[in-house]
Amino acid sequence: MDYNNKYIEIIKADYIVLLKFLKAKFPMFHNSKFFLRDLDYGVQKYFESKGTKLSIGDSEIIAAELGKYLEQLNILIRVNHQGWRVNYPEFVTSVPGDPF
Repeated sequence: MDYNNKYIEIIKADYIVLLKFLKAKFPMFHNSKFFLRDLDYGVQKYFESKGTKLSIGDSEIIAAELGKYLEQLNILIRVNHQGWRVNYPEFVTSVPGDPF
């Protein structure tokens, strides 16, 4: 468990960089839905980009803890047991509509 706690603390300390990484990999926008599976996969890919390979089980544990942490920061708002609504105004998209 100490192994996972180490990575949880690393990712909590660097959560803004992780959010930008997730936005580059997934459709993650202010007020959009974001799923636990996306967070899990994103955590796994984030650590791989840093040279650390996590097992599926480890990434699931880390993603679940990170989800709770981002809920405490009010960045993710729980919608159901599978996901959240993103509450991160920095990720607002332009006004939708026909560009023509």
